[in-house]
Amino acid sequence: MLLFNFVQNLQFNQVPEKSRTLIKTSLMDIVGVLAGAKNNQTSDNIRHFAAEHYPANTLSCRLLFDGRHVSPLGAAWAGGFSADSLDAHEGHFTSKGHAGATVVPTLLAIADACHEQGRNITGEEFLVAVTIAYETALRAGVALMDSASEYHASGAFSGLGVVCGGARLLGLNQEEFQHALGIAEYFGPRCPMMRLVDFPSMLRDAHGAGAYAGVNALFMAQAGITGAPAETVEKNRLSHCWDDLGTRWEIDAQYFKPWPVCRWAQPALTAVTSMMRHSPEITPANIESVTVETFHESMRLQGHFPKNADEAQYGLAFPLAALISRGQVGPNEVTGDAIQAEDILQISRLIEITEAQDLSDRFPEEILSRVSIQLKDGRCLTSPITQAKGDPETAMSQAEFKAKFELLASVNFSQERMDSILNSLDTLEQAKNCEALFNQLMSP
Repeated sequence: MLLFNFVQNLQFNQVPEKSRTLIKTSLMDIVGVLAGAKNNQTSDNIRHFAAEHYPANTLSCRLLFDGRHVSPLGAAWAGGFSADSLDAHEGHFTSKGHAGATVVPTLLAIADACHEQGRNITGEEFLVAVTIAYETALRAGVALMDSASEYHASGAFSGLGVVCGGARLLGLNQEEFQHALGIAEYFGPRCPMMRLVDFPSMLRDAHGAGAYAGVNALFMAQAGITGAPAETVEKNRLSHCWDDLGTRWEIDAQYFKPWPVCRWAQPALTAVTSMMRHSPEITPANIESVTVETFHESMRLQGHFPKNADEAQYGLAFPLAALISRGQVGPNEVTGDAIQAEDILQISRLIEITEAQDLSDRFPEEILSRVSIQLKDGRCLTSPITQAKGDPETAMSQAEFKAKFELLASVNFSQERMDSILNSLDTLEQAKNCEALFNQLMSP
């Protein structure tokens, strides 16, 4: 079986250098998201849920940025929900979803459980598991998109990536592995994504559900529970999603988000960032109105007056207003007291969002917006049609990734703590064990 051979035998030095860099960048990016999400309401609630309903038993691991010991099943719920609660994690066009917010916190939980049992995992071994999980989760997402017409949230497919990366860490044999894939797919959540776009809630992109489904499948297969074949992996008409595994890398097609809001809002934020950089007269006091022309799905975001952080991050008007009002969009602009901040709401009232058919016609292959700003002095400034920053064609630099990490993590951690985490990540590939990284990520 091609997939099992990939899971069992992949070495990190076999991965092309560009893809290895993207894996390490993706890991840093998700850790930054988790650090920024540490103290928001969703993270607080889900950690309490995990500690109460999934206490540590035969297997034990620590909750991220908390330290309490729980079952890996509870840690999977908590890590996926927490990563999902700050919408800054990377994504992937052809799966219309995300892998990292599921697989990274879940593999951290599995690896920490191994560590708690006295098993050493090297930094390179952990990076291999992360690579496997990303690559297989993204391919499972493409296969689901090719076989089911409804737009599913990421949790509907990302559990298969957890199975693949987790099988490498746990040493599943081929029979156990195939059953785990089948269990994860069969018990995978349905997750109709547009329902969450129209009615935002803490459920978000279902990363907690995908994380739980993957860990649950691994443990059930180890216990001898059998599963039906995973159709998104084994169905002949979907073989094109898997045939070039190990020779072409889906992670190369990932995009990254400069801001913690829905990807569909980001072309407009990219456009206005450029406009403000080149036209210093664009200030909150000098704006008469803002018109955003965008594709249909982005137009549906709206989000002028969010009631909570979920609505703020699944909106377009509010984060755009925050950017204009405060010059940045980080956790402090889309969570907590910022939701009722009058400086942001004042600008949000001036924003109109409309569908542009020429941009809708180019979606989903391209995600584009165009913004016009009417100034009180009579001038009207209009951006070109703009693609979001962070796409493969508009890639972020390593300096921009570090700045994003610090923007997110600094709401909860000191510069010293952030530097320690970044150093542990930078040296992970050479690390003889993951203890330094885990201690940084599991401590309150």
